[in-house]
Amino acid sequence: MIKAVIFDMDGVLIDTEKYLFRYWKQAASEAGYELTDQILLGMRSLASEFAVPYFKEYVGEHADYAAIRSRRKELMSQHIAANGVEKKPKVDELLDYLHAHGYKTAVATATDPERAKQYLTSIGIYEKFDQVVCATMVPHGKPMPDVYLYVCEQIGEKPEECIAIEDSDNGVLSAYRAGCNVVMVPDLAGPKPETAELLTGFAENLAEVIPILEQMQG
Repeated sequence: MIKAVIFDMDGVLIDTEKYLFRYWKQAASEAGYELTDQILLGMRSLASEFAVPYFKEYVGEHADYAAIRSRRKELMSQHIAANGVEKKPKVDELLDYLHAHGYKTAVATATDPERAKQYLTSIGIYEKFDQVVCATMVPHGKPMPDVYLYVCEQIGEKPEECIAIEDSDNGVLSAYRAGCNVVMVPDLAGPKPETAELLTGFAENLAEVIPILEQMQG
């Protein structure tokens, strides 16, 4: 029986992935490098310990990942300060359904706690979650299972009794490795074939998670 639903944040609850792509590209370009969509797709939700070697493999050993990332964060912060954070479609519909039916809800994100709280508060949903867990709270970020194992511990539920909602291959792998049921709601791209094999379900938007959940409860 499913007792809780755990959400990734960027690309699932907030519409930020497209801006992350834009400003990664700009920051890299300012440093004299080119980042393609394919490279950036592979970086989504990837913890820094894994992102650094990945980045250098595709961009070059001499690329200063930390400096480029810092510039990307600066550009992103400027954008959000000017434009705010956009909520993904059907967020409230799914959260209202989950609360009405007694499910616990949580967030498992690669974003740091301060920004996660800022973003979720700005769209009025921070208080709707039982826990917000960030990769900075655990030894290893996505695609390792630590963040999902920790959030399950914090809400007092077994991973197999939880659904994780993810939009990236790295996020799916993290949740799957933790033992969660994983539903992908794609943002910028669908799953790789090897990722699709790990999924319990696939939904075009968050509202479509509801019938998947109802079928699982069957």
